[in-house]
Amino acid sequence: MFVGDSLNRNQWESMVCLVQSAVPPGRKSLNKTGSLSIFRIEDYNATVEFCRPPFLVESNSDDPNMHSILNRIIMPESIEKHGKNWKNVDYLVFNTYIWWMNTFAMKVLRGSFDEGATEYDEIERPVAYRRVLTTWSQWVENNVDINHTKVFFMSMSPLHIKSLDWNNPDGIKCAKETTPVLNTSMPLSVGTDRRLFVVAANVTQSISVPVYFLNITTLSEYRKDAHTSVHTIRQGKMLTPEQQADPATYADCIHWCLPGLPDTWNEFLYSRIISHS
Repeated sequence: MFVGDSLNRNQWESMVCLVQSAVPPGRKSLNKTGSLSIFRIEDYNATVEFCRPPFLVESNSDDPNMHSILNRIIMPESIEKHGKNWKNVDYLVFNTYIWWMNTFAMKVLRGSFDEGATEYDEIERPVAYRRVLTTWSQWVENNVDINHTKVFFMSMSPLHIKSLDWNNPDGIKCAKETTPVLNTSMPLSVGTDRRLFVVAANVTQSISVPVYFLNITTLSEYRKDAHTSVHTIRQGKMLTPEQQADPATYADCIHWCLPGLPDTWNEFLYSRIISHS
């Protein structure tokens, strides 16, 4: 099961594409219910699943159909509502990052959504991120049987919004980029919040349950060419020709093409699973 935001859904889609070709027609199915998507492989009694809580903890952005909320508020110590879906899974693959990048400070609810609370505090992004991952690590320690379940945490997937980041003043976001950043010796900064990377690396290393932190960030930062760009969907539909002609507005430089980079992430994951089996 992949758990997290739409970049983890991107990786789940990659995994489904990688494994489904080996499954005979009629022996596989895909079902989506709320925030849970399940690809089932009948002959192996196996599923590849995706569960969507973008912050891992409870937030006002958890509704899979009405999540485009600008005023995003989290409950950093509330995880059980989502965590009940993660129990007794063989391989858990977590991430959370992209939804943290809208604002410099995070809004933390005072009280509970269930009780109608609306007041919040604004807390620095890395501080709130650490609180959330501390809550997550406590859930892992309390609920994961290491004899049954292996836990992974994916590092952050970068964006390629500003073409000046790779010295292309004439570029428009990631649109029409056809090669990776080839000069790997040059300092590259594409806006990744490395403070969150450090928090995730430290928390996953300090937890008493083995958690494998898979670092996909640096290699992904070089792949300015690998995003869906104008070949993407909005609200379930492909962009129109008029929208595709306006990459400054519509290019998706967050998510990735398939086949593509997430397949490499899954090769890392597969290698780690095999080496510890």
